[in-house]
Amino acid sequence: MAAETDAAAAGGLAGEMEVEAYRRLFPLAFLERHLRESVRPDARRLGEARPTTVALGAVSSAHGSALVRLGDTAMLASIKLEVMSPPAETPDQGSIAVEFHMPPICSPLVRPGRPAEAAPVISKALEDVLMSSGMLNLKELCLISGKASWVAYLDVYCLNADGSLFDAALISVVAAFMHLEIPLVSVGDDGRVFTVGGNEGKTKYELVNREKRKLTLGDIPFPLTCALHKDSILADPTAEEESIIETSVTVVLDSSGRLVSLQKPGGGVASMSTIKACISLAKERGQKLKEILMDSLEVTMEVDQTE
Repeated sequence: MAAETDAAAAGGLAGEMEVEAYRRLFPLAFLERHLRESVRPDARRLGEARPTTVALGAVSSAHGSALVRLGDTAMLASIKLEVMSPPAETPDQGSIAVEFHMPPICSPLVRPGRPAEAAPVISKALEDVLMSSGMLNLKELCLISGKASWVAYLDVYCLNADGSLFDAALISVVAAFMHLEIPLVSVGDDGRVFTVGGNEGKTKYELVNREKRKLTLGDIPFPLTCALHKDSILADPTAEEESIIETSVTVVLDSSGRLVSLQKPGGGVASMSTIKACISLAKERGQKLKEILMDSLEVTMEVDQTE
């Protein structure tokens, strides 16, 4: 009996090794074999995104931060505020500086000493979506018109890269701005604006803003990347799927369902019906992401009340 069990275990192990070898040697054939059954190598349905979690306040030294996990992809977004003089053309507005980082630890494809090619592309895409979505009102970052305003330094770190990097990055950015708290500031005798901390500071200095506050966010952008292979649409592709499939579409819709951005970086031609199908999947995904973000915000508020 024991011998039969050992033989079955050995046979099962040998079978798993054969499948893994086939997967590595013939990745496209392996994927297509699954797609014919309307399932993916990780057992997801074609239009199904990976499990997503959001943890607010992941960086205690930041004014706003969030850690997001999208399957095995992990992103950390942090926001630090600094007081600066606003430019002459926008004296009553603050500003945002976006930087996306891909350290070598996040992927074997990123080499030490060489910047990742995707990093500046994702940085620019994040900035474009933030500015065009209407989520942020830069006038809320103004302290004293023409004299002082906040600049929000937004840094997004890819901790693990397993596909759909822009999606995970944008979700972490939205979550970090939801968590962001504007600190108290005062003006010194020399006219310099500085931040004030603690209850003692409230009584010691004349404050420009009387209370710490959150930003009033407008319509929130929600992303979904879809990989396109023949007649199949794969929502939220993994790094393995992205390495096999050349064509992808990234859709960003706001919380009102309006199209904010549609990106298709190269690859084959996508029909209008395929684009519409991607937008439909993005609407469903946006609703789920909204629920996830609201749940994470409620958890953070409960923790703050108990402290």
